[in-house]
Amino acid sequence: MTAATHSTLFPQVPETADAVLDGLDPEQREVALALSGPVCVLAGAGTGKTRAITHRIAYGVRAGILQPASVLAVTFTNRAAGEMRGRLRELGAGGVQARTFHSAALRQLQFFWPKAVGGDLPRLLERKVQLVAEAAARCGIRLDRNELRDVTGEIEWAKVTQTVPADYPAVVAKSLRDAPRNPAEIGQIYAMYEQLKRDRSVIDFEDVLLLTVGILQDRHDIADQIRRQYQHFVVDEYQDVSPLQQRLLDLWLGDRDNLCVVGDASQTIYSFTGATPDHLLNFRTRHPGATVVKLVRDYRSTPQVVHLANGLLGQARGRAAEHRLELISQRDPGPEPVYTEYADEPTEAEGTARRIRDLIAAGVPAGEIAVLYRINAQSEVYEQALADAGVPYQLRGAERFFERQEVREAGIALRGAARAGGNDSLLDDVEDLPAQVRAVLSTKGWTSQPPTGSGSVRDRWESLAALVRLAEDFARAKPGATLSDLVAELDERAAAQHAPTVQGVTLASLHAAKGLEWDAVFLVGLTEGMMPITYAKTDEQVEEERRLLYVGVTRARLHLTLSWALSRSPGGRASRRPSHFLKGLRPGSGTLGAANSGGYGSGASGSFERGGGGRRKPRGPVLCRVCGATLTEAGAMKLMRCEDCPSDMDEALYERLRDWRSDQARQLGQPAYCVFTDKTLMAIAERVPSTGGELSSISGVGARKLDRFGDEVLAICAGGVGGAGAEES
Repeated sequence: MTAATHSTLFPQVPETADAVLDGLDPEQREVALALSGPVCVLAGAGTGKTRAITHRIAYGVRAGILQPASVLAVTFTNRAAGEMRGRLRELGAGGVQARTFHSAALRQLQFFWPKAVGGDLPRLLERKVQLVAEAAARCGIRLDRNELRDVTGEIEWAKVTQTVPADYPAVVAKSLRDAPRNPAEIGQIYAMYEQLKRDRSVIDFEDVLLLTVGILQDRHDIADQIRRQYQHFVVDEYQDVSPLQQRLLDLWLGDRDNLCVVGDASQTIYSFTGATPDHLLNFRTRHPGATVVKLVRDYRSTPQVVHLANGLLGQARGRAAEHRLELISQRDPGPEPVYTEYADEPTEAEGTARRIRDLIAAGVPAGEIAVLYRINAQSEVYEQALADAGVPYQLRGAERFFERQEVREAGIALRGAARAGGNDSLLDDVEDLPAQVRAVLSTKGWTSQPPTGSGSVRDRWESLAALVRLAEDFARAKPGATLSDLVAELDERAAAQHAPTVQGVTLASLHAAKGLEWDAVFLVGLTEGMMPITYAKTDEQVEEERRLLYVGVTRARLHLTLSWALSRSPGGRASRRPSHFLKGLRPGSGTLGAANSGGYGSGASGSFERGGGGRRKPRGPVLCRVCGATLTEAGAMKLMRCEDCPSDMDEALYERLRDWRSDQARQLGQPAYCVFTDKTLMAIAERVPSTGGELSSISGVGARKLDRFGDEVLAICAGGVGGAGAEES
């Protein structure tokens, strides 16, 4: 059996090659020992695929079968590549190249460009959106922000599927792809975008792959040089390979077959970027003698979670479904999944925040909890609910850990203290390594107790606290380690992007959650139209939405909650229905047969609740107090008027409230919106409440905030200046 999910951050490097194999299950061991020829690893969620392939590489290196510099391992995200490099380093195989496709190609392109083309490589365009906008404008086509994003995505899809602008409309028609606007217009914008890039001597990320492919096709001497360097290839998440990436991989390989691919067709969720599981599913056809190993022992999730995941895929259709893997949980039983129905979205967010607060109180670390949703636009209401509940959170996809300003400053301070050694007064009478780190970081904002609330102050503290925890783990793993040793460890981790854990509930889209896991997962907004998303029209698009939900379910180790709201806003018509993907899985929605149960019971299981618990009274439609129209937007409902209806706001009062909020936020160490949002302050300044009841009727002023801030806000509304000792005039 594999080691527990939560292993030490600093394991001892195995002493021998055979010791690298210790702790692998029979299937993982089979992967590790298959070191020649084509190998296909079909690995279900939570089955230890990264463990299997990193131990495979490390065993080959430590046994002298593979030379570290001759191995190229490629994956799809910098985080995954960083994790792979970190694991290989811990196994004593630190010289292996582990990169994304783009990173590996860019490195080769930079090296060979002067020889193949001459001169300097054109500048890499970090973000193409602005250039796409200019291209559209030059074509006389107006795009709003959402259309601009979608058209940019279409251009990326066209390039990774090797579709040129002139062919785009025909290819879209043939593939039945649902283009975001007229394909002829997109083809026009695409052509102009390419022209602008040529005029300005810039390339984009897709060009990195295209140009590398072009050079390797045209220059056999350069292709041979790369093939002499890299003798052995490993590709993780192979179900996500695009046609362009597969073409590059074929050119790297040449006529050799030392290739190991790892993937799961049931986790194909990026077809909109050109990814296709066909390369994985056709691997044995292309390589008839391939070694095929299936990993189905799930070490991540409890039998209850695995049962739900297997049941979800048991209803799937299509080619990927025909190759689904039946997971078998290796963990002790845990709690049943919880299904909760709420009256509206704000109630769902508030209910989720309460459950999270209860889990944290019960001992589940905030960093081991995630709220996952279908689209990023759903995050705002959960950010507000968690802030109101005093729960720290972090948005997935934010700045990389080692690039955060406070982490860079901390690194400089630790490096300076390490150089000063005994001459640093901060370290007087401080003996052990963790105490030294705490002493140094206390000058940068770290304290033994976290600041209240969330926001930037809490984010900064969490980053520093992660460094303190890392120092504590490092000292336990390496007794006698010095501050200089820790600084060297941090430098290596920064180079590998191997970040420590930051405590805070993760808010992420289901797509962004791929490859991650938590003790507790909340899957929210699971209604028809959102899951599956409304624009999933074809059978294959709907099946990809099912796989996306499957990815979300399999992120949970122990606690899993699935929820939906019957209406968007308070008082709205309860017209929404829970996702049909849950039919036969949630209690009261029919039953599944014993098949696909994952060895744990059969049929629907879990507990079903109606959220809210009577906390929110049913209300009728929210009407604009100016024109009488029904309001649906959250901001408009706060103001009780349409955004474009005339405002009777007291501007002076609004400014006094903003000044008061700034003072409060500074005292509490929170961002201003955690006190009250701008919209809530505007609503207060428009309605000028004189009693607690009137104030509490304003959306955004809950019982907790009324109790905490009510008297001061009412004093300001009555003409006082706010703050402690404010007097009413």
